[in-house]
Amino acid sequence: MELEENSIEIDMKGEMKLRQPLLVKNRRNHTSQHAIVGANICPIESLDYEIIENDLFKQDWRSRTRVEILQYVSLKWTLVLLIGLSTGLVGFFNNLAVENIAGFKLFLTNNLMLQEKYYRAFAAFACCNMVLAAVAAALCAYISPAAAGSGIPEVKAYLNGVDAHSILAPSTLFVKIFGSVFGVAAGFVVGKEGPMVHTGACIASLFGQGGSRKYHLTWKCLRYFKNDRDRRDLITCGAAAGVAAAFRAPVGGVLFALEEAASWWRSALLWRAFFTTAVVAVLLRGFIEFCKGGKCGLFGEGGLIMFDVSSAKVAYSSTDLLAVISVGAIGGILGSLYNFLVDKVLRTRGPSCKILLAVTISLLTSCCSYGLPWLSPCIPCPRRLEDHCPTIGRSGNYKNFQCPPKHYNGLASLFFSTNDDAIRNLLSSSSDGEFHLSTLFGFFVAVYCLGIVTYGIAVPSGLFIPVIIAGSSYGRLVGTLLGSHCELDAGLFSLLGAASFLGGTMRTTVSLCVILLELTNNLLMLPLMMLVLLISKSVADCFNKGVYDQIVKMKGLPYMEAHSEPYMRHLVASDVLSGPLVSFSGVEKVGNILHALKTRAHNGFPVIDEPPFSNAAELCGLVLRSHLLVLLKEKKFTKLRVLMGSADLMDRFKAHDFGKAGLGKGVRLEDLDIEEEEMEMYIDLHPITNTSPYTVVETMSLAKAAIFFRELGLRHLLVVPKTPGKPPVVGILTRHDFMAEHILGLYPHFNPHE
Repeated sequence: MELEENSIEIDMKGEMKLRQPLLVKNRRNHTSQHAIVGANICPIESLDYEIIENDLFKQDWRSRTRVEILQYVSLKWTLVLLIGLSTGLVGFFNNLAVENIAGFKLFLTNNLMLQEKYYRAFAAFACCNMVLAAVAAALCAYISPAAAGSGIPEVKAYLNGVDAHSILAPSTLFVKIFGSVFGVAAGFVVGKEGPMVHTGACIASLFGQGGSRKYHLTWKCLRYFKNDRDRRDLITCGAAAGVAAAFRAPVGGVLFALEEAASWWRSALLWRAFFTTAVVAVLLRGFIEFCKGGKCGLFGEGGLIMFDVSSAKVAYSSTDLLAVISVGAIGGILGSLYNFLVDKVLRTRGPSCKILLAVTISLLTSCCSYGLPWLSPCIPCPRRLEDHCPTIGRSGNYKNFQCPPKHYNGLASLFFSTNDDAIRNLLSSSSDGEFHLSTLFGFFVAVYCLGIVTYGIAVPSGLFIPVIIAGSSYGRLVGTLLGSHCELDAGLFSLLGAASFLGGTMRTTVSLCVILLELTNNLLMLPLMMLVLLISKSVADCFNKGVYDQIVKMKGLPYMEAHSEPYMRHLVASDVLSGPLVSFSGVEKVGNILHALKTRAHNGFPVIDEPPFSNAAELCGLVLRSHLLVLLKEKKFTKLRVLMGSADLMDRFKAHDFGKAGLGKGVRLEDLDIEEEEMEMYIDLHPITNTSPYTVVETMSLAKAAIFFRELGLRHLLVVPKTPGKPPVVGILTRHDFMAEHILGLYPHFNPHE
């Protein structure tokens, strides 16, 4: 690596210190353009939220009538309505399927245990779990590997401007729905809430394709959505709807999309997201009311509020506040440890047989769920609950398991329930004294460890529910330990423990606070909830990042943070440019364009006007690779190097012809059939050139350029010279050029933390 003279100096201790930005010559971009999506390595590319102001776009924009504008706005609201309805239906189906499939499995096991056929009961329990796990893993392995995991990191990266293969494809949606049902019903310590966010985003992407020629959905108003900007807004609404459908928390869904998922937000999007989640909430309430009469099998008893603790008395003293602060601090430490261990497990697991791994972990989970309750003592039923204890069946507390009549098994009440029922049992204020300290401690350790081991297998799996279960068991353990020393009961401590774990792992505050309040229907817990979330997040931030940020980084998705890194202040925009730069003339030879497209993977090329089309070399704008392919396929060539004018091109093309095709169905380089004599002909690039691209001066600090790039949602940022006499454009900054791996590869002397 060559350094400019006088770029470094030696201080009194003999250490090198930078005196001015390093300028390295003959640099090339060597870092990868691939990332882990699901469980496979896939190519990725950036999204472009910039308005392409070329002649075709301007003409289309000017020619839109009021009726067409009204159609466009009305269709936007119609699409978000359809997204809300579809996501609500999928959320209802998921709950219905999980409750009935898991209920059948637990009923079968319970009936065999009542007949004292304990070995057959375990065999039936384990076999059901392994079959369900194998089906879920097979769907991911053979149909859509991108559906594995929660999907929130992928949605978060997409809304940041990163597109990867199949992350929002219809096949991914199919596997996400059914794989999540089978995975949760298999008894894994996973949740369906994370996958619901991905499901909502997939539904929104499907509606936002801008029509389909294959299925003859080519209405003119649909073509307006053939761009990344409108799809981004719809997918943001879909992510919010997914949270609302998973937790039945409409306001929390909007706030989660704002705080965690979306990188760009505006007031119009807030209205649409709120409308989408409201549709989800109304639809779910209607279905739940319908199912309360037993028309949906085992589903419908929970109501819209999943975990109702509104009956608990909320009164606390200064002593209680100290206990709550301790719960938040310890929860933050345990949450950051959870993130650390999840990261280690995901990194060390490596390529393995996906189905075999899922079945093995399913067997391990079955052994823990069935075996650990045998270590728990049988407890006499409380006299006040003789009619309800023990519970014979699937739902409810006080499971009999292997105990004699009028006795119950505390661990079985937690393990032999669905995840939602286990949380209800832990948060219930009417079950004080039900769970002994040993029961809570054993369940906490088992769920904590199983959640870490399970996450990352090839099934759609969320982290919300495992974290809530572990946190609520930890909180109830603390509440039971304190006993009569605190005015808060064990159920409220369980809720605060869940909040502390969520804050320690997810690192969000406002959205989690609202989601938990909507889940529990208890506004009196707001001050304590805010305190716990703030403390747990602050403590956990001292150790590592949030779990989704860690997974985004581990997968290699080039996510741009809202802030620039400190070392970027020592560099300017021209210091990280990758060369050589490929540019085109305003009227370019067809052979030159085709050669550049074949030898370069760039998605944007500067267009420079030269004499005789201008007095001197000047930057005309930027032309996109996809637009060049469309133009080349139509073969609008000339034998002489002359301007064609926009009028001729507008007669043959419309603006939507250059819109982004859905699901990679656009023109490819292989589709071109250019003959030998056509290679020497010319093509006018002016009508499709974006004449107002965003540019920065080469001396702008890289930190400022990074903020500029992210805030505007750019894919290309042109760097122009500071002084005259140089070429009109120095280079192009892309997302890749702002990544730490690229910058620190060029300047290894920089400390990434300083």
